[in-house]
Amino acid sequence: MAGVITASEPSWIAPFTGLSRRQFGKLITALRREGADPVRKGRPWSLPLEDRVLLAAAYWRTNLNLRQLAPLFGIPKSAADRIIDHLGPSLAIQPHTRSRKDTVLIVDGTLVPTRDHTVAEQSKNYRYSTNHQVVIDADTRLVVVVGRPVPGNRNDCKAWELSGAKDAVGRTTVIADGGYRGTGLVLPHRRERGQAELPDWKEEHNASHRKVRARVEHVFARMKSWKILRDCRLKGDGAHLAG
Repeated sequence: MAGVITASEPSWIAPFTGLSRRQFGKLITALRREGADPVRKGRPWSLPLEDRVLLAAAYWRTNLNLRQLAPLFGIPKSAADRIIDHLGPSLAIQPHTRSRKDTVLIVDGTLVPTRDHTVAEQSKNYRYSTNHQVVIDADTRLVVVVGRPVPGNRNDCKAWELSGAKDAVGRTTVIADGGYRGTGLVLPHRRERGQAELPDWKEEHNASHRKVRARVEHVFARMKSWKILRDCRLKGDGAHLAG
C-alpha cells in the first residue's frame, strides 16, 4: 500500500520535522555518515532512510500513536515500531563532551506538563510538570545539554545540579537568569540592600545579558512547537527522551 506522507514530497518535511529541506538533507547525510542506514542481510527496511526519519519525527512531534501513524506511511504498525526503536538513539542529542575555550553557554529551565505523577509534581502553574534544564551554545543556539527531568516544584538552582546539567558542562562559562543565585554562573547584577539604583555600567551589562539570554527562550519556543513537549504522555525515562 502506498503511503500518504513521504519525504520525496518536500511540503511534508517542514510540518513534521521543523526543518527546511536543506537542513533535513544535512541531517540525512549526517545519519548515513554515522551508520544509521547500514547495508544488512535479510529483509530490507520497508521505507528509505528519508521516510524513516520523517516517520520518527512525526511520531515525536504529533503524539499520534503507531496505529494512526503507520497507515500514513503505508506500512504496518510493527514496522513503524521497529523504525522508531532503531532511529531513536541516532536522533537523540549526543552527550556533551568538551567545549572550546571561548565557548559561552546559556542555561534555563522549562516546565513540561507530564502525566506520569511518579516523576512530576505540581509546579507554579498548578499542573503536574517536570523541570527540564536546557543548555544551549550562545553563538550557534544549538542545544548541547538537556538534563534529566526533575519534579516541577524544584527551583532552577536546585534542578541545575540534580539534573546532571551542571556536571555535563564542566567549567565552561555559563550565563543564566537571577533564579540561579549561588550556583557560580554568570548572573545579572542586582541592587544591594539600601541601594536605590545600579550604576550605569551595571545597567548596560544587564541589558546585554538579557539580550543574549533571550536566545534560550527562542529555543524553548522552537522546542515546544513539538506537541509532545506541550503534554508529555510518556512514563518514567520517556519524559527524559521527550526532552
